[in-house]
Amino acid sequence: MELGDQFLFFVLVGLAAQLVDGALGMAFGLVSSSVLLSMGVPPAAVSASVHTAEVFTTGASGASHLAMRNVDKRLFLQLALPGMVGGAIGAYVLTRLPGDVIRPFIYAYLLILSIVILLRAAGRLRPKKEVRRVSLLGFFAGLLDASGGGGWGPVATSTLLARGGAARTTIGTVNAAEFLVTVSISVTFFLTMGLQHLDVILGLLVGGMIAAPLAALFVRHVRERWVLLAVGVLVMAISLYQIGRTLLA
Repeated sequence: MELGDQFLFFVLVGLAAQLVDGALGMAFGLVSSSVLLSMGVPPAAVSASVHTAEVFTTGASGASHLAMRNVDKRLFLQLALPGMVGGAIGAYVLTRLPGDVIRPFIYAYLLILSIVILLRAAGRLRPKKEVRRVSLLGFFAGLLDASGGGGWGPVATSTLLARGGAARTTIGTVNAAEFLVTVSISVTFFLTMGLQHLDVILGLLVGGMIAAPLAALFVRHVRERWVLLAVGVLVMAISLYQIGRTLLA
């Protein structure tokens, strides 16, 4: 693959990943990381590249969701500030330790959440409780995001939706908070590793910034039931794939 074709390829990856992420509150990191890992890029370099691109894509996504009034400001602060701390710690640890030990347990947790979300979409479960310990959720979502290159959206969005959060404001707020978390992670990676794979970073961020406003518009105008159904199916597919890959490794 020539340099120009490779750049265009990463633009398309960023475009597709951000359309899904901005509309469903997850998957930019998971989609991008999966592609880069399959190309043989080291895990720490993958996470660093994806998060550097996400500084721009999450900024565009957060601004788009804010403009569409999809953001709950109180929830934003509860998620973002602890998420920044968890993200910085996760990024620092990833440059020194393998992050594969805890991941199977996280995907088992996500599989359970996907079932709860699908039950909500089917109208068979109507949770009334508010999510407690949102700050703790933000911390662990940030920690896992840095170590896995895509844990923020699946963990934060899935948990909030499973416990009764409104789809539009949950997805919008998680996307907006992700900007600050990503900045924290990227700065930590830059200080410990420097800046690498510029062609990957530029391609992902160009595609992601094009897709961000379209995804925010989608969330505002699509019925909550269909958003919940899409999120539930996506999280279930991600968790089953990752659990299967772990078992077969």
